[in-house]
Amino acid sequence: MKEFIQTLKNIWNLKELREKILYTLGMILVYRFASYISLPAINMAQVGSLLEQYQHNGGSKQGAGLLGLLSSFTGGAFSRASIMALGIMPYISASIIVQLMGMAVPYLQKLQKDGESGRNTLNQITRWLTIAVCLVQAPFYLGTITSVFIPYAQFQSAYYVEPTSFMFWFPSVVILVAGSLFAMWLGEKITDKGIGNGISILIMVGILAGFPGAFIQEVSTQTGKGGAGAIMILIEVLLWILVILLAVVLSVAVRKIPIQYVSRAHARGGGNRMSQGARQWIPLKVNAAGVMPIIFAQALMFVPGLLTKLDETNTFLAGFKNVFSWQYNMLFAILIVIFSFFYTAITIPVNQIADDLKRNGGLIPKVRPGKETSDYLDDILSKITLPGAIFLSIFAILPALVRGSIVQTDGFALFFGGTSLLIMVGVVLDTVQQINTYLLNHHYDGLMQSKLSRTPNK
Repeated sequence: MKEFIQTLKNIWNLKELREKILYTLGMILVYRFASYISLPAINMAQVGSLLEQYQHNGGSKQGAGLLGLLSSFTGGAFSRASIMALGIMPYISASIIVQLMGMAVPYLQKLQKDGESGRNTLNQITRWLTIAVCLVQAPFYLGTITSVFIPYAQFQSAYYVEPTSFMFWFPSVVILVAGSLFAMWLGEKITDKGIGNGISILIMVGILAGFPGAFIQEVSTQTGKGGAGAIMILIEVLLWILVILLAVVLSVAVRKIPIQYVSRAHARGGGNRMSQGARQWIPLKVNAAGVMPIIFAQALMFVPGLLTKLDETNTFLAGFKNVFSWQYNMLFAILIVIFSFFYTAITIPVNQIADDLKRNGGLIPKVRPGKETSDYLDDILSKITLPGAIFLSIFAILPALVRGSIVQTDGFALFFGGTSLLIMVGVVLDTVQQINTYLLNHHYDGLMQSKLSRTPNK
């Protein structure tokens, strides 16, 4: 505890790091404040009570889980009909599209290799594509809240303007697009002037915003009539901590491939001989794809739910609208395993790694440089990706496994694994690593300055 307090003091004493953290916190406050501003045409007070009625409606339980999942990524802005209802997710969708297109479009492939200028152009393309995604998602969102959650025919008091009119749709679409672009701008500013990855931090903040309410609701359910009591709350908290620790292990687990670098030294007579150099490692992550397979799979999982409109009497298809059903989670787990291999294959170029090793005089012991090294790395990567993908899929469907058997409420169950927990763990680890880097650089600079100050003048 004493070392932790000392670390906090070191962070505060380092001016640059302190300013970055305060700047990040300021941007987060702006984002959270904006998420409580409702669309001008909607009565915010009425929307809150109506959505609560909808979520507790016995005939709408299948859609409630899906609504809770969507709302969790925006910190509740989705369910509050906020100007930030779309959140940062359109930017994430645009980034995924650009990344996938980079595999097939030569122009994008060239930009990926052009260094800083290429990245800037790709960022600009992603921003324009974000606007296009928003223009598609905003009308769908407005259509959903006006036809399902707060239909005008039953709840006219929830609207200041009739939702079928041009004066409702045009300003609302413009405001939703602007809100998503504002969230994107906040994320980029955090990345540039703050600490950590701004986009990921905004997603994590949105997820964490719903945690206190979900936990309080779970406590109320367990300690109320028919609940298991306070001892069950303690068991849930201990289990949740264990799941977090396992998620951390999955995020940092690596397979180290030993690399031996050789150097050339001139022997007598002008010849060359090989001498051993430094031994290093290639760290291949067990979960190299991170949370991206879950995000890809999550994006596709909304498609089966839309198919229920073709046949609303089909109970099998209806299960895909419920994030806790066995149909939903079985398909979800299969897609995660598939996307884990797919994303790992496109993000870890084993051929390029093998070529770089050969060019720099590096080799894997007992493996020939070149194609044999590439095949060896590909074989190792395939072997460690399979268990990583399986564990990732288990984490993703864990909320459905604990819902009902251990956890009694939907909101708190979503924090037991799934996209929410893995995003939080990944963002926290990345942010802590950046803070540690600043601290190490600070101590290193101070050590060099003290040595220089003790060096006598010649």
